[in-house]
Amino acid sequence: MFDILTLNKIAKCGTDRFDAKYACSDNAENPAAVMVRSASMHETEFGSNLLAIARAGAGVNNIPIDRCSDAGIAVFNTPGANANAVKELVICAALLASRKITDAVDWCKTLKGEGANVSKLVEKGKSAFAGPEIKGKTMGVVGLGAIGALVANAAISMGMDVIGYDPFLSVNGALSLNPAVKVTDDIANVYAAADYITLHLPFNDKTKDTVSAQTIATMKDGVRILNFARGELVNSDDIIAALESGKVAAYVTDFPTDAQIGVEGVVAIPHLGASTPESEDNCAVMAADELIAYLERGEIKNSVNLPNVALPAAFETRVCVIFKETDGIQSEIIAALGNTASLVCATKKGMGYLAADISGQPDVDKLNAIDGVVRVRVI
Repeated sequence: MFDILTLNKIAKCGTDRFDAKYACSDNAENPAAVMVRSASMHETEFGSNLLAIARAGAGVNNIPIDRCSDAGIAVFNTPGANANAVKELVICAALLASRKITDAVDWCKTLKGEGANVSKLVEKGKSAFAGPEIKGKTMGVVGLGAIGALVANAAISMGMDVIGYDPFLSVNGALSLNPAVKVTDDIANVYAAADYITLHLPFNDKTKDTVSAQTIATMKDGVRILNFARGELVNSDDIIAALESGKVAAYVTDFPTDAQIGVEGVVAIPHLGASTPESEDNCAVMAADELIAYLERGEIKNSVNLPNVALPAAFETRVCVIFKETDGIQSEIIAALGNTASLVCATKKGMGYLAADISGQPDVDKLNAIDGVVRVRVI
């Protein structure tokens, strides 16, 4: 029996994936796995049984990845499961940034009670909310992953020119792009060309303040910036100053700060990117399937701290070893296992994962005694 702890409300279609071998609840003690959406786990104490955490979404800033790796806990996310939902909101944001729609709607509300004068007042006041069409403009897409690629393709279909930048663009990612999307290896080319810039980057030390006074200075006058990735990608003080000076015409964000709310030119959205029933269902199902594959078979797909590993479906005894990558450690583990029917080993960011199918029972103590071995599991 595997106990699964849910830290947020997880769509039923996801939890229904677990069969009688599982008990899924929001009060499980010392669970084998955790399913989480936005709840912070940075202060969470990990029980000795915890093998995996699945984030029903793409970002994992709410999970202490390094601490999980040190404890031999696999962390999964669900890339692409919410991509269409975010893409649709980004396209909406491009229109909101252009046409001052939210300001116009708010202004219309002030006309309540004007009776027969409403039509005249509307015609008189509408010019204050005019804005450009997006057709024929250039969209700069920074980050061409699951969401960025969909945004780029959608922008092409709406008649925009698109220039994209992603230093880690995969072959599959490149193949998913409309051929009309221009891909550059220099982000400065995006800043120089784009009328609209949309951010689709992970947040880390290198991407913090991707949009700052320095980079804004290299952009077109009147650029419109869309941020549906992470708030910290944009320096809040610098974007406000740029809006006040007119250098930036609009900033639409799903991650508003207190300072940004109410600033002219800011369209503040309360983190609605993935807030669709379809997205929540997709994320829940993918997260559940990832946990089932890992707990029952030792397979890894979409882990942020361990390498992807595909394994045979049938096996007698499977030994799964998580280790820190050091010289010679793989050879030591293999020697300690003895004869194996099949063996797969891969590494990622200094962490390694070895899965071996054997006959009989392994010497777990011998494996755990190897310097650098973090966790040994026998399935």
